Amino acid sequence: MGFDWKEIFTISMVLFAVIDIIGSVPIIVDLRNKVGHIQSEKAALVAAIIMIAFLFVGEEILKLIGIDASSFAVAGSFVLFFLALEMILGIRLYKEDNPNTASIVPIAFPLIAGAGTMTTILSLRAEYEKINIIIAIVINILVVYIVLKASAKIERLLGENGLSVIRKIFGVILLAIAVKLFAANVKGLFA
Repeated sequence: MGFDWKEIFTISMVLFAVIDIIGSVPIIVDLRNKVGHIQSEKAALVAAIIMIAFLFVGEEILKLIGIDASSFAVAGSFVLFFLALEMILGIRLYKEDNPNTASIVPIAFPLIAGAGTMTTILSLRAEYEKINIIIAIVINILVVYIVLKASAKIERLLGENGLSVIRKIFGVILLAIAVKLFAANVKGLFA
């Protein structure tokens, strides 16, 4: 067991759907208009640190506060479910207060490394090798960085309709991930 391209690809696609950085371009553009410059490097680096740290100590933190991984995964499946509904239906269930700066909060956390991402990382840890998860996180962080840097160009290129279609497609993928995550962990609650 160890380095596996197939695992890296699978994990990368799952994280890409959960992070939904392309679908977040309208939010990023809106934040950029409100606060001015977004420090893309800082946001990507902080998100990477949060994700990799949670990969290694997330389960221990949960044990410390008395929550088992199954409970966290089921709770996370609900978060993913509602995120997917937001993406598919084009509604906002969660509204953030007006931020003063947008690099770490809300870009790095919770937009990139939020509850859905954390839950997914814990779930992936149970199924895949850590090295492959780390590589997939780094790949996704590079994509996030590129999208943050080019958000205005992406918005112009895809247009409102293109962004909407991509958001809905990843919403359906995310909904399927939420259902799978719930089904895989709900039994653990009653064991």
